[in-house]
Amino acid sequence: MTREEFVFSVGFQGESAIIDGKARKANKGLDTAGLVEKGLFRAAFCSALFDNNETDMKIVLEAYNSHSGASMKTVDDMKKMLGIYTVPDGIKKITVIN
Repeated sequence: MTREEFVFSVGFQGESAIIDGKARKANKGLDTAGLVEKGLFRAAFCSALFDNNETDMKIVLEAYNSHSGASMKTVDDMKKMLGIYTVPDGIKKITVIN
């Protein structure tokens, strides 16, 4: 699974990933900071998670808390809220929805 596929994934089923094609096309090439600037917090968190960048994960968490009024304290809280813990292994099929 590529970084771009993971960042714009909306779900997984078995060995398949479902990708938001419109979001990917509109935001292709943005780094974590660029995704945060656009308010795409889920995509930004996936970007940081894909890069295994704990500092960026904390930046996304703080930006999300500030924007939403949430009070999550840890990166693990953000993972639980989003239901995203790791980049999944074994993805063999990508389905793009528009």
